[in-house]
This record gives sequence, C-alpha cells and structure tokens, in this order.
Amino acid sequence: MWDRLTAMNATTNEGGPIVVKIGGSTLGEHDTSLADCAELQRDGRQVVIVHGGGAAVTNWQRRLGAEAAWVDGLRSTTPESLEVVVAVLSGLINKELTRQLQQHGAQAVGISGADGGTLCSQISDRLGLVGENPHCNPATLRKLLDAGLLPVLAPVGLAHDLSTTLNINADTAAGAVAAALGASTLIYLTDVAQVRDGDGRGIDCLDAAREERLIESGAIAGGMLPKLRSGRSAHRSGVRVRIVDGTEPQVVRRVVAGASIGTALA
Repeated sequence: MWDRLTAMNATTNEGGPIVVKIGGSTLGEHDTSLADCAELQRDGRQVVIVHGGGAAVTNWQRRLGAEAAWVDGLRSTTPESLEVVVAVLSGLINKELTRQLQQHGAQAVGISGADGGTLCSQISDRLGLVGENPHCNPATLRKLLDAGLLPVLAPVGLAHDLSTTLNINADTAAGAVAAALGASTLIYLTDVAQVRDGDGRGIDCLDAAREERLIESGAIAGGMLPKLRSGRSAHRSGVRVRIVDGTEPQVVRRVVAGASIGTALA
C-alpha cells in the first residue's frame, strides 16, 4: 500500500507551481485555505488560486430578478446574466479574496482570465456565453509568479476571436491553468471529504477507467463532473491532483506535504 501511495503522489512536475481551486460554500472564509496559501508563498512556493463563486452569482441573479440555469453541473449564461457573472466574480469575490490573502501576509494580486488573454475559449453551443475547453496562456501568470506575487484568478475569459467575455467554470479553468503552468499539484477544495462511489463509499484513489464507469452509471454527476474531467486532463500533463474537503484544518499544506487525504486521481 505504501508503495502504491508513493507512486500515486509522484508527479513529473516536481517543483512547479501549486494551483488551488477555491469554491463551494466557503470561499476560504471559515477555513484555513487562504492562510495555508499565504504560508506556502512565504515558504518560497509559487501558488496560484483559481476561485469560483457560483452561490454568490446565483444570489445576485435572484436579487436582480433572474434565475440560474444549469446543464451537467455547468452554469448556462445569457448576455444579461454574463454582466452579473463578470461583476461578481471579477469584482466582489476576486477583490475580497485578494484582500483576505493580504491580511494573511501574502503578496496577492487579483486578475481575471480575460487579463492578458490568460483564458481563451470557444463559445459553448449549449450553454450560451460560456467558454468550454478553455486554453490557458500562462505568460501573465508566470510574470506575476516570477515577481513574487500570488495570482488570484477569476474564471472569466475571452472568446478566441475576442468578440466577447465568457463565463468559464472555475474547476475547468483550474485544470487548464495547472496543465499550462506545469503545476506540481492541483488541489480542488470542495465541501465533501472524497469522491463517492455508487454505494456512497469514499474513494481514496480514482483511476480513469473507474471514473468513466461511475460517470456512466450516474454515481458521479453535477458539480463533481467538471472537477474530475479537468483534473484528469491536468493529471495527464503530469500534475498531482487531489479533491479534498476544504474545511479540514491545514488541508492545503497537508496535501502539498504529501498527505494521502481526500481523493487522488491516478
């Protein structure tokens, strides 16, 4: 078992940046995830945070008289709702997370995927103004990292032809960023301890074949789908990927240190 876990924790990108996707219901407010990221930066590690904020977007949509719509765990986006998405994700949430990180001592800077053409994508033919299968140009992120900064990335990107901004799922964005940067580790912080099988049992290690079977059976659905699909793509690029409960104390630091918690992709 030890040999298996050691191999599972191995990565071809040792020493590369750490990408942390923050989302779910907490966004770092009631846990140690932001403090962990700040401490890793102070220890000399390069860290990129990609954040979501779907609950806040939905709340603002309802306040403005619009309802959110979902397809396979992804938000459908109209031109009107895109304005809310951009304002909430790139504005309210991004700047609040950046403030909190600086409060923890990090040298943080908040940007969106539209800045520097960091995230570009084709426009979805089923979800409206949503970018599916985004491409990450890591040049701006690398410049910020090399300057000793911690980028906080909102998942708003550009169409390939620059005709519009796009809403991009934060899990999908995190996977694209990790792969493009050659990250050593990609950590998805969520509100469950592990990915679960059809019987509700937690999965320590999930390989691609079993993942597909669970998706086909419907055991894995909703918001877990983009995590696994984007995480699998990053894993194929040599990134160590874990899906963990973001409310656990020091979970980010523990994963970076090699702790076998949550669900690892293999």
